[in-house]
Amino acid sequence: MRFCKKILSFILAAVVLTTPAMAMETLPADAITIEAPYAVLMEKSTGTVIYEKEAHTRCAPASVTKVMTMLLVTEALESGVIGKETVVTASETACSMGGSQIWLEPGEQMTVSEMLKCVAVVSANDCAVALAELIAGSEEAFVQRMNQRAGQLGMADTHFTNCTGLADDDDHYTSAYDIAVMSRELIRHDLIKEYTTIWMDTIRGGEFGLSNTNRLIYGYEGATGLKTGFTSKAMYCLAATAERDGVEYIAVVLHGQTSEKRFNDARTLLNYAFANYTLASLRPEQALPPVAVKLGAADCVQPIFNGGETMLREKSGMAELSYDISLPEQVTAPVTEGQVLGSMTVRCGDQTLAQVDIVAAAQVDRLGFWAVYGRLFGMLIGRKVG
Repeated sequence: MRFCKKILSFILAAVVLTTPAMAMETLPADAITIEAPYAVLMEKSTGTVIYEKEAHTRCAPASVTKVMTMLLVTEALESGVIGKETVVTASETACSMGGSQIWLEPGEQMTVSEMLKCVAVVSANDCAVALAELIAGSEEAFVQRMNQRAGQLGMADTHFTNCTGLADDDDHYTSAYDIAVMSRELIRHDLIKEYTTIWMDTIRGGEFGLSNTNRLIYGYEGATGLKTGFTSKAMYCLAATAERDGVEYIAVVLHGQTSEKRFNDARTLLNYAFANYTLASLRPEQALPPVAVKLGAADCVQPIFNGGETMLREKSGMAELSYDISLPEQVTAPVTEGQVLGSMTVRCGDQTLAQVDIVAAAQVDRLGFWAVYGRLFGMLIGRKVG
C-alpha cells in the first residue's frame, strides 16, 4: 500500500477516556476550602498545578526542607556515589543538632539506609546532618549543593542555609510551589518510597522504635509520603503525596495552625484531585509510519512524538479523544535528529486539547555528489537491463 501522499492526515479513535472538552486551568484560591495560608496541588507525571494559594510566597519550611536533603541523598545512591550499606560515622556536629532526632552518639555508626530511614520516618536532624557530611564533607558544602539543585529545578523562591530546617533563619526560605517541585523530583525515584511509606519500624537491633510523623501514611489510601515539619516560625507544614490507579498527586500546605489542620488540608486537596482528575494519553495506539528522505544516506527516517506522554484532564464530560496526525510525503536531506517533521493535534469532540510536535528520531545525512551520481547511474543501468 503506497504511503506517500502530499500530507498524511488521519484520525485514530481512542478508548473512551474521562476528559473535558475545555483546556484545564488552575483553580482559583477560593475553589477549595482549606485553612492553611499557603498551598499547592500538583500532579506528578505532568507537573500540572491544579490548585494554588499564595503558592509563590516565601516562607519558612521547617523540616520539609529535608525533601531536598533526601533528594540529594537518593541521587547519590542511584548514581553509585554511596551505597545503602555504606557506613556513616556520626560526628559531634551531627549529634548536637537537637530537635527531632534518634540521639546519635559521637562515633556511632549506621548504614546510609538506616539513616535515610530515620530522616524519612522521624525527621531525624542528627541523621540528616550525618548524611550531608558523608556526601559533601560538611553541612555547609552540602547546603551549597542544595541551593544548586534548587536552581536547576527552577525553584526561584528558595534559599537554604541548612539541611534540616530546624533553625528559624530569615535567609532559609522556600514556597509552596517550590516544595511541590522538589517533592515531584524526589518521588520520581521509587527508591525513596521504600522509606517514606514506612509507618513503624526499629533501628539499633530493635531497641529504638520509629513511628512516622506523617499520619497520612497510616490512614490515607495510597499515601506514599512525604515530609512533615514544625517550628514556632513555620508552624505546621506538610508535603503529602499519594497514588491511586497510576496517578500520583502532591499536596503542599504551609503554616497550618495545628497538626490536625495541616493533615485535614492535605486530605482535602488530595481527595479533590482523585475525585476530579485523571491522566489522558498523548499517544495513539498505532505506530507512526516512516517518512521518505530525498537525497538522503537513508531512504527514510522514523518520526517520533516529542514531549510528555500524558496530560491531566478533568473527569467531567465523557468523550472520545481523537488524534489528527500530519506528516509530509517526504523531506529533503540533511535531516537532523529532533528536527520537526509534523504535528499531532489531540481533540475531544471539536475542542483542541493539545498539539504535539513530531520529530525525527535520528539524523540522516545528505548524499555527496559522487554518491548521488552513483545512485543515478545505477538507476539508469537498472532501467536498461530491465
